[in-house]
Amino acid sequence: MLKKLQHNPILTITILVLIMLAFGVQYLSVSIMEARNFITAREMLTDGNWLLTTMNGEARYEKPPLPTWLVAFFGMIFGIKNLLAIRFPAIIFIAITGVFTYLLSNKLLNNKNHSLINALIVVTSFYVIGISIEAPWDIFTHGFMLMAIYFLFQYLQGTPNNFKAILLAGLFLGCSILCKGPVSFYALLLPFLIAYGMAFKFTAIKKQILPLLAFLIIGLIVGGWWYLYVRVNDPATFTAIAERETGNWSSYNIRPFYYYWSFFTQSGIWTTPAFISLLYPYLKRRVSNTKAYRFSFIWTIAAVILLSLIPEKKSRYLMPVLIPLAINTGFYIEYLIRCFKGLKDKRETIPVYFNFGLIALIGLAFPIVGYLFLGEKLSGYMFPFAIASITLVLLSVLIFVQLKLKNMEKVFYLTIFFFAALLISGLPLSTALIDNNYKPISNLKEDTKKEAINVYGFNYISPEMIWQFGDKIPNITQEDGTINFPDEPVFGMLANGISPEHQELLLAKYHIEKVATYDLNTSAKDSKSYRGRLVNTYYILTKK
Repeated sequence: MLKKLQHNPILTITILVLIMLAFGVQYLSVSIMEARNFITAREMLTDGNWLLTTMNGEARYEKPPLPTWLVAFFGMIFGIKNLLAIRFPAIIFIAITGVFTYLLSNKLLNNKNHSLINALIVVTSFYVIGISIEAPWDIFTHGFMLMAIYFLFQYLQGTPNNFKAILLAGLFLGCSILCKGPVSFYALLLPFLIAYGMAFKFTAIKKQILPLLAFLIIGLIVGGWWYLYVRVNDPATFTAIAERETGNWSSYNIRPFYYYWSFFTQSGIWTTPAFISLLYPYLKRRVSNTKAYRFSFIWTIAAVILLSLIPEKKSRYLMPVLIPLAINTGFYIEYLIRCFKGLKDKRETIPVYFNFGLIALIGLAFPIVGYLFLGEKLSGYMFPFAIASITLVLLSVLIFVQLKLKNMEKVFYLTIFFFAALLISGLPLSTALIDNNYKPISNLKEDTKKEAINVYGFNYISPEMIWQFGDKIPNITQEDGTINFPDEPVFGMLANGISPEHQELLLAKYHIEKVATYDLNTSAKDSKSYRGRLVNTYYILTKK
């Protein structure tokens, strides 16, 4: 079986990603970033706002539209309420990230097995998976940029007249810009160019200047036309949004320079191997290709340094670093596969036993800890819980057996299967964690439609609430604090808290009937993850 996986690497990567995610992502709650993006896709379909994009009826030019077009396309075919369908483009791009990590690695190493290791590490890295839910447009911009880098690397390592590679590199550069602006240019492409220059040198730079300029020009044309279109058709709004977004870089979520320097922990199950792979003096004499290792090491470190220079920092911004880090970690895993049976130094063997032994222990503990943690919530979930427990315990036992035999190749692939099994069986169980306070708003639109009542928002209405409601919720409170009351004598109103002053103002004009409270929190009220912004009270207001 192992040989079949290695002989069909692209198919292996694709099937692994689909199996890991396609059967479980629909069970996860929609995050705030997802809600914003999905609302924009919905309004493309309902209002035709394909170019001048909107969210809740208001201009949303912060994010370029390419990923939203893909989501809207899947929503058009399978239904915009189908969570699996509208999350599927992000799943596809996780697979694309894995496939092009493999292709780039194979160009770099000319070793299919080693390249497959790199690709499997990247698609099982914690934040590569997590970003598809927390901020799904990131996987698109970095996936497209990785494709651009692959073809650019192909050109730099090939013949000077390889214009097809330059054309494709420029096209995918433009697609990356059309996903999230210059983010990936700075976080992934620029550190790649730094690493390439330091590891391989730009030996024929004079002959390459014109093709490289063509690469940039094609990318700017493909990626920049939408910005120009919006700038021409809605200049005032575009300028205001651009100024606000630019200001955030230096005034929002400010973190110290060293904030990102635990970046290797974002790789999840690969944290220990990733850290050891960054010990350059130790590993450089042990890897099979020193120049390629130097390249992946510099690419990783350069990406972290460049991201650290920007005052605004969020953990999700580290996601592109996990691509070169996976390649770098692959050198350490390949070294273990090659040499672990002969290693005698405990300083080399103990970290290996610790990392993979800990993973196996988690699997063995899963049935007990899961049962104690979930308790009565397992009612109705016993069958999937039993399947998950049996699978994870079996894989854990196999990991321990292969560790004892020092067969690191099998330990590595069993770890991949373990991670996949955890997602396949664990994601459906996530619904068991939903607390009793959870009260969805999904039926309100239908109820108000029957009553011929329009629904408005008062103060803040979260994107998650608007998404689940299924339509726009116009806000009657403006940014300057003024209130624009609807003309209707009777209307519905969702509010996230009403101050005494506002309550007095409303009571002077309307009879207010409190109907229901909607709470989209899946955690308990005393939990740290409980968010007040996900709670809205619904009122019916009748003019006096």
